[in-house]
Amino acid sequence: MKLILIAALLTASVFAQEPRFERDKLFVKVKKGSDLPHSKLIKSSKALFGQNYLVRTESALALEKEFKNHPQIASTERSYFAGKKKLPSVEKFKSDGPLLDFGAFNDPEAGKVWAFSDALDHGVSVDKAYLSPLNVKKKEIIVAVVDTGVDYNHEDLKDVMWINQNEIPGNGIDDDNNGYVDDVFGIDPLDDDTDPMASHAHGTHVSGTIAAAQNNNVGIAGVASSVKIMAIRTVPDRSDETDADVVESFLYAAEHGARLINCSFGKKHNEGGMIVNETIDHIGKNYGTLVIAAAGNDYRSDIDVNLKYPASFPSDYLMVVAATTKRGGLAWFSNVGLKNVDVAAPGSGVYSTTPGDGYGNMSGTSMAAPVTAGVAAELLSHFPELDAISLKKAVMDSVTSVDKFQDLMAAGGRVDLYQAIQHTLANYDSIMQNQDQRQRQRQQQQ
Repeated sequence: MKLILIAALLTASVFAQEPRFERDKLFVKVKKGSDLPHSKLIKSSKALFGQNYLVRTESALALEKEFKNHPQIASTERSYFAGKKKLPSVEKFKSDGPLLDFGAFNDPEAGKVWAFSDALDHGVSVDKAYLSPLNVKKKEIIVAVVDTGVDYNHEDLKDVMWINQNEIPGNGIDDDNNGYVDDVFGIDPLDDDTDPMASHAHGTHVSGTIAAAQNNNVGIAGVASSVKIMAIRTVPDRSDETDADVVESFLYAAEHGARLINCSFGKKHNEGGMIVNETIDHIGKNYGTLVIAAAGNDYRSDIDVNLKYPASFPSDYLMVVAATTKRGGLAWFSNVGLKNVDVAAPGSGVYSTTPGDGYGNMSGTSMAAPVTAGVAAELLSHFPELDAISLKKAVMDSVTSVDKFQDLMAAGGRVDLYQAIQHTLANYDSIMQNQDQRQRQRQQQQ
């Protein structure tokens, strides 16, 4: 009897630990030149890119079995859940003295954003960059925040929100025929609707770091000045986002003009699937979109060994960010990885916007990623002709080097806005020559 009970408990434990997946969805890749086969199990299907489809089905397991040896099918992949976990919460602002004095901003609480400090003071030289302008006409850059939604009515965000100009708000019609009705500020794949209003402070905080309105005499300022935030609610309040929702979000963002996607989420398992990586490659190559992802908060875990996704994916169109502290060191919670982590940025005690016209601190690599996204967006606004790889390389090549970071991340340093702009200006001709060469090679391969 005891043996039977032990066996039952072990079996239950195995099933309990098995990664969960959506039972009514399946990614299907058909062979080149083939169409998606008909099946009674398929309720509907959506062409994604290349030979990839997302299928709604009566049973993902049954369809997977049916297509296993089908002559038209290259592969199938399940849509897994990330797993539930607690997102960073709003912390009480702790003052280390008077507000910092940043001459570039009149926003009353901008002095709480320590990341604006110069490199010597462990910031990313935001104030210095704006006090040393290139005097060029900057292009507006769309940054998609794929997160818990955004409070698009916030006093410091409402004027920097992306608005779909091809959609008439509230008329219940898909005016631009993109498959979404009234997608004015973005979409909400979680609820299969188009209202990405914040359900948690996380996405609103991320958005303020990137692009809170500058010099409006209200609240704080964001890192970037010529940005519109596209709101995409993909992450539930306790995480647990799905592969299908991530893929849909990334595709929507790129197809609607986002040159950058901030991805402050992740999971510890992948089950061998590569559809998210393929999506990042697709939007990078075809839309010039760079995905910026948080390295994760697993207490200095090496994500070259203990893989985390999407941060550990091999895509060239993905930039992964670790978190630093006010004293310039690596945050105690931040993951590392000489191969899979690219750069570091302020991520401890980051002051930004919260829902309901609020403001507060949060900590995590989730906060370091949008600092980097803001730096990349501001750089791109100066040099909009940069493709995703050139942009990533420019940010990495211009970091403030930190000796202790050399074995922990690829670039071995902290991002720096001022240095990124000056570096790109000084090396512009060679950057563009390398970019042209890459484009020619791609064309030859096609």
